Amino acid sequence: MASESGVRVTDNSIKVRQVSHYQFSFVAGSNTEPGLWTLQLVCDEGAWEEVISVTASDADNLQDVLTRQDTVYYDVERRVLMFGVAKPGS
Repeated sequence: MASESGVRVTDNSIKVRQVSHYQFSFVAGSNTEPGLWTLQLVCDEGAWEEVISVTASDADNLQDVLTRQDTVYYDVERRVLMFGVAKPGS
């Protein structure tokens, strides 16, 4: 798809996406290794997905924030979740 300026827009050229769904997962470790928490982000209704490894503490904190926010964005290039999105002057 080309934009009005003639620049081709692809899935990989979009750097900031809206998180539409998320899912935490835990994979048990072996007897000597700890388990692994992951957070799967589904962005723009499935146009982009990302899986992030997180600590148990981060998973707990992120769950709290994700349940309280109406809109969350994910910067694909910098791997940053952005919360508390508000219009200027709000």
